[in-house]
Amino acid sequence: METFEFKAEMKQLLNIIVHSLYNHPEVFLRELISNSSDALNKARFRKLTDKDIVDPDADLEIRIEVDPKKDKFSIEDFGIGMTKEELINNIGTIASSGTLEFLRRVKEQNAAFEGNLIGQFGVGFYSVFMVADEVSVETRGADKASKGYLWKSSGEGNFTIEEIDRKHRGTKISFKFKESAKEFAQDYRIKEIINKYSNFADFPILLNGEKVNKVTALWHKKTDELKNQDLDEFYKFVSNDFEGPLGHLHMSIEGVVNFKALVFIPKTAPSDLMRLHNEKSLHLYANKILIQNDCKELLPEYLRFVKGVVDTTELPLNISREVTQSSPEMLKIKSVITSKILSFLESWAMSDKEKYAVFYKNFGPLLKVGINSDFENKDKIIGLLRFESSLRPKGELVSFKEYIQRMLSDQKEIYYLSGENREILERNPNLEYFNKHKIEVLFLTEPMDVFVVPSIPEYDKKHIVSIQKSDIDLKAEEKIEKPDDNLTKSLISLFKAALGGKVEDVLVSKRLVDSPVTLVSGKSGFEPQMERMMRMMDKDFQKQKRILEVNITHPLIRNLSRIYLADTANPILNKCINQLYEGALFIDGELNAPGDFIKRMTEIMQEATEK
Repeated sequence: METFEFKAEMKQLLNIIVHSLYNHPEVFLRELISNSSDALNKARFRKLTDKDIVDPDADLEIRIEVDPKKDKFSIEDFGIGMTKEELINNIGTIASSGTLEFLRRVKEQNAAFEGNLIGQFGVGFYSVFMVADEVSVETRGADKASKGYLWKSSGEGNFTIEEIDRKHRGTKISFKFKESAKEFAQDYRIKEIINKYSNFADFPILLNGEKVNKVTALWHKKTDELKNQDLDEFYKFVSNDFEGPLGHLHMSIEGVVNFKALVFIPKTAPSDLMRLHNEKSLHLYANKILIQNDCKELLPEYLRFVKGVVDTTELPLNISREVTQSSPEMLKIKSVITSKILSFLESWAMSDKEKYAVFYKNFGPLLKVGINSDFENKDKIIGLLRFESSLRPKGELVSFKEYIQRMLSDQKEIYYLSGENREILERNPNLEYFNKHKIEVLFLTEPMDVFVVPSIPEYDKKHIVSIQKSDIDLKAEEKIEKPDDNLTKSLISLFKAALGGKVEDVLVSKRLVDSPVTLVSGKSGFEPQMERMMRMMDKDFQKQKRILEVNITHPLIRNLSRIYLADTANPILNKCINQLYEGALFIDGELNAPGDFIKRMTEIMQEATEK
C-alpha cells in the first residue's frame, strides 16, 4: 500500500466541492453515472479498434447497489477502467477526468468516434464526499497486462493505492453514507435521482438488479424513426401534461453551433399563462444527462409555453454543471431554436389553419409580447399575428397578409378598431363608413393588442391606423345634400359652446352614416381601450379630451339646425348636445355619470311629448 498526499490546490478544491460547489447533495449520483457512462463509451470505442482487450464480452451497463440496513452504496461499470498512473493523475490531482486527453488521442489517430463523453471538468467524482466520509475505488484498465488497484481516501489530506486482484476491467466505487445522507440508501430515492438526471443515459442502469432508466432519448433518433405514441409519452414525461401535444419539432443542428432538440407545442394553455414564468419550459441536457430542469436562457420569454429538451456539449457550464453561464454559444442556440420555432409556426399558419387557430387562441397573447422584445424576429412574429375582422365571420382569424390581399384598389391603409369584444365593436359608430364602402377593419379585442399594434407602424408598406383617430383620410360623401356652410359653422360653434372644455374640438364628420355623433382621438391621443388600460396600470393617469365629430346630414342634427335658426337660445339645444355627447361616451364605455344622462333623457322626452 502506498500513501500519497493531495496537492494543496486539491485540498482547497475538495473543501469547495463538499461545502459550497453543489446546491443539492443528490447530484453525486448524476456525476458518478456520468463518469461511468464516459468510461463505457471509451470501452465501446476501444473494442472497435482493439480486439485484445480485457473482458471483450462484458456487459456495457452500470450497476448500482444500495443496502438501506447498512447504509452502503456502490456503483460499478465495465468501462475502460484506470491504471495506477491514471488513478493518481485523474483522481489524486486537480487534473481532468481524462476525457479531454482521451479525445485528443482519438483525434490524433484520425478515428471516427461517436461516443458521448460528459465528464469534462474532472471534479464530479469528488461530489461523493458530500454524502460519504470515506470512499473506495476498485479499478482495472482495459489492457490484458493491466492490474487491479484499490484507491481509498477520506477526502482530506491523502489517499492510498494498493494492488488488488480484480478480474474484470472497469471501475467500482463504494462507500457508506454519512448520517446526514442516509436518505440516499433507500431504493426509491436512488430511482428518483436516476429518473431526474440520468433517465436517458446511453447504457442500462441497474439498481439492485432492476433496470431503472427505461425512457429513450428520442431527440437522438432520426426524424423518420419517431412514432406518434412515443412522442406523446415523451411529451407527457417532460411536461407533466395529461394530454398529448398539439405538435412537435425535431432539430439536429450542426455548424456554427451543435445541438439536438425535441420541442413540443401544448394543446392548451395554463390559466396563468400571462403571469411570470413559473412553469418548466426546456430541459437542458449534456449528452443525455440533465443539467438544468428549466433553462430560461434557451428561449425568449414569449415562447415560454414551448416544452421539450435541448442536448449539447458546447455550453461552458460552470464547474458544478448545475447552471449555465452566459456565453456566445448559449445565445447562438437560443437564436437558432427561436427562429426554428417561429418558422415551424409559420408553416402551420400556411398549411393547417385549423391547427394554427387552436394554437393562436391559446398562445397568441403571449406571442404578441415578442413584438416589442425580440427585434431580431419582429417581422416573423408580425406575420404570425391574427385578428377577427369586420368582413369575416365571427371566430375566423385574419393575418395582415390576407387583409392586404383583399384591400380595395384605391385603399392605402390597414384599418383597425379596438374594444372589449366583437359585439361592442360592431355597434361602434366609427365603423359605419367602412361598412358602407365594404372596407375591411381588423378587430382588436385582446388587452395586449392596444400595446402591440400601435408599435407596428406599417406592414408591407401599408400604414396601420385606427379608425378611432381623427386624422384618417376618408372621402366625403358627394351625393348627400349638405346644410349651408354658414349654418354648419354656426352649429359647430354651438356644440363647442355647449360642451365647453369637455372636448378637445368639434368637427364635421366624414365617417358617420347612421349615427349623429361620435368621439375620436386626436393625432397624438390614446384610443379609448388604450386609455382604459393605462388607467388600470396607473390610477393617476389623466384622462385625455377627445374630439366630437358631428354628422351634419343626420335627421336629428338637421332638426337641431332648424331649432337653432328659429331660436338660438332654445334650452333644448344645450340639453340635446350634452345628451349626444354623453351618449357617445356611453357607447365607448366611458360614461361616468349615468344618473345625469338618464335624468336629462327623461326631461327631453317629457318636453317632446308635451307638444
